[in-house]
Amino acid sequence: MNVLASLRTALRALRKNKLRSLLAMLGIVIAVGAVVATVSIGQGAQAKVAAQMESLGSNLLMVLPGSVAMHGVATGSGATQTLNRDDAAAIEKELTNSVAAVAPINRTGAQIVYGDQNWFTQVQGTTAAYLQVRGWPLAQGEAFGREEDAAAAKVCILGKTVADKLFVPGAPVVGEQIRVKHVPCKVIGVLASKGQSSWGQDQDDVVLVPWSMAVRRLIGTQSDAVGQLMISARSPQMVDDAEREITALLKQRHHLSEQADPDFQIRNLAEMQDAAKQNTQTIAVLLGSVALISLVVGAIGIANVMLVSVTERTREIGIRMAVGARGRDVLFQFLTEAVVLASVGGVIGLLIGIVTSKWMAIKFEWPTLLSPPVMLGTMLLAGFAGIVAGFYPALRASRLDPIDALRFE
Repeated sequence: MNVLASLRTALRALRKNKLRSLLAMLGIVIAVGAVVATVSIGQGAQAKVAAQMESLGSNLLMVLPGSVAMHGVATGSGATQTLNRDDAAAIEKELTNSVAAVAPINRTGAQIVYGDQNWFTQVQGTTAAYLQVRGWPLAQGEAFGREEDAAAAKVCILGKTVADKLFVPGAPVVGEQIRVKHVPCKVIGVLASKGQSSWGQDQDDVVLVPWSMAVRRLIGTQSDAVGQLMISARSPQMVDDAEREITALLKQRHHLSEQADPDFQIRNLAEMQDAAKQNTQTIAVLLGSVALISLVVGAIGIANVMLVSVTERTREIGIRMAVGARGRDVLFQFLTEAVVLASVGGVIGLLIGIVTSKWMAIKFEWPTLLSPPVMLGTMLLAGFAGIVAGFYPALRASRLDPIDALRFE
């Protein structure tokens, strides 16, 4: 029996019991759809986390003050003021081989007012290097520089969320005067949108001002203490070197021995990215494993249906063998039926998985990445499941004695 004839016979046999065939395929449909959907959602989650982490800045190190141990009691980050502008200047000047830019940051909350509109947001006092460290371009206007920082100039750059809250769409923003904590401030730029961070914070809900303006006019202090340093290494390969050199330099400046605990913390964004990536990969593997288990269940369903089919068609098998069909012809026919069941179920499941992924992407604004290798691999697994599930029933049918088969009632 050739392949086409076997395929026609298999399709004819399956059409005779449409409901049973549909129920047999259902397990494969669910399995393939679940695999495609879960893998695409898992890969989309990894891409989303990676994009959110990258939005913080490339090759980023964050230095926080604190972590001082005194009489057995350790303070947390920010509990003590151990960093200052001189530390930032020293890192920028002495570690040029590994460090690309340094941005000191002091934060405060403030009510922003423009006309009859107002909005409470976070104001960050920093330097022009901040945009370089964060990899944050401007949508409009220009950034402030060293001159504005030295003069504590009353200028600011708005995040997109703040601009949208204060100004009507299409209205001019750059050049307008707003009030920040009752301090008049000229808008010189608007930041491009970055969206939410990996921990759900709206990064666009921010106002940037020169560091000296924030500290002297908004916070109201003459101290040079810095709340945080954001540092960009020159390349991903130099992040670890930059971290070691910064640690050594700050310990030297703070008169700490090599064995002493530092009075600051350094957070490596690359390590945070790796941890987040591993977490999402673990979740994706778990979801994929559960979906593959359903593929095994679907194969068992096909095997059960094929065994019932062999029993019901015993006389048909006997007639075929009596007119010259060989055992391998019967084996091939029943294997073809099992593979057709699995393949048709796989195609339906693939379409359901694609539609489900697209629907979730639209409904929940969650990125999904359909992977052609995964879809192809899942279809091959479905076909293989059909072969495995149908082999024993087909083998059993091929070994029937023609005389006994013809006598079967």
